[in-house]
Amino acid sequence: MQLVLYRYSLPFRQPLMFKGNRLANREGLLVCINGQWGEIAPLPGFSTETLVDAEAESLACLAAIQRGEKATPTLPSVQFGFDCAQRQWPANLPAPLPPYPLLQGVPRELLLGLDNIVTGWGALPPSRLKLKVARYAMAEELALINQLAIQLPKTKLILDANGGWTREQAQRFCARLPLKQIDYLEEPCAAFADTIAVAEATGVSIGLDETLSRQEEWRYHPQLKALVIKPTLIGSLSACEALVKRARECNLRVVISSSFESDLGLGLLSRLASEWSPTEPPGLDTGHWLSGRVTNLAGAVMIENLHCLSTMENSA
Repeated sequence: MQLVLYRYSLPFRQPLMFKGNRLANREGLLVCINGQWGEIAPLPGFSTETLVDAEAESLACLAAIQRGEKATPTLPSVQFGFDCAQRQWPANLPAPLPPYPLLQGVPRELLLGLDNIVTGWGALPPSRLKLKVARYAMAEELALINQLAIQLPKTKLILDANGGWTREQAQRFCARLPLKQIDYLEEPCAAFADTIAVAEATGVSIGLDETLSRQEEWRYHPQLKALVIKPTLIGSLSACEALVKRARECNLRVVISSSFESDLGLGLLSRLASEWSPTEPPGLDTGHWLSGRVTNLAGAVMIENLHCLSTMENSA
């Protein structure tokens, strides 16, 4: 058995902000266990661990496997990567649905280019579109949302606040939304109780994201519509599967979502989406923000473009 750990660095097409962290490159690790790959890419501002932490634990886990022991990672991104690299993937998965588009940027700049964005989708605009909110002036974000609603009347809008508002701010925002066109609002507030209070006060439907990644308590509510599962942040695939099971019991939609992984990681997430939520378009439209790839068009990892951190052999 061959055990290899690589590091990658892929430039963003333009620097992006992640909760106060300005990133020009996306950095992560790729682990290969006997020819099967996993990705380990903690996201600054969202993951609890750093890439340095993840690298140290990954090397320790590979050393454990080399000794014939079971790897028991504790960091979420490492759990995800090692679970993927050791998983028995089901055969004959349904073809993945195309992800819905993600809009991110300065609202006034997006407004100026909105005609070109809409024209680019042609006669078949997306059934859903995701927009990041709670990042700029509320009036500017609302102006963009209302223009999107006018120009894309058949497109449902998913708004993602990343817990960026107080209860009062979120209620003020939701009071001015074209609610009929809003699919759901992800995590308007940092606290679950505030998020539910906003839903009850305004009638907006809610999606949970950070609440799941932080493994905080949540309960079913009639206005809770979707669980947005980010395996890189949640960690073990068994923990993700437990959330999928609970979502089905509560009749909630399951959206498998990315954390700006490389093309290899997005491919793994797409397979999980096909398995766990085959009828729900995933939230995986982050690859176009990266100007490089780790795999070629045939799907093979281009190891010549990676930095090898460790190569080990195991007789098993």
